[in-house]
Amino acid sequence: MTLSVVAKPAYGRIVEISLRGEIDLSNAHEVRDLVTDILAGPQPEQIRCDMRLVSMIDSVGIGVLVGCYHAASACRVPFVVVNPNLTVYRQLWVSGLIGLFGSPEPITTPSGPVSTTS
Repeated sequence: MTLSVVAKPAYGRIVEISLRGEIDLSNAHEVRDLVTDILAGPQPEQIRCDMRLVSMIDSVGIGVLVGCYHAASACRVPFVVVNPNLTVYRQLWVSGLIGLFGSPEPITTPSGPVSTTS
C-alpha cells in the first residue's frame, strides 16, 4: 500500500496533515518533506497530523514523526497527532511517545476503539 499525504488549512493558522496508508522506510520522507515545506512558509499556529487512516507505521515512520516534532518545535510551532486509530495509538504508546504528540486518545466508536486491521 502507498502513502497519501495531504495538507490543508484546518481553521485560522492551523495546518492539518492527513495521512492515509502505510508509513514505512520507503515513504516516511514524504511526511518529513511536507512538514519542512510548511515550516519554510508563513508560520502556522499549529500542525495537526491526522492519523485516523494510517494502516501501519514502523519505527522509521515513528522516527520521522519525532523529527517533525523537533523541527516544528525549533520554529515554535506545536506539532500534535490527532485521531490516531488503535494501531497508531499502540505504536506511540509502546514507544513511550504518546505524551510528546499531545497525548491523543485513540478514535473510538460506541463499540470501542477503532482499528484499521481485521
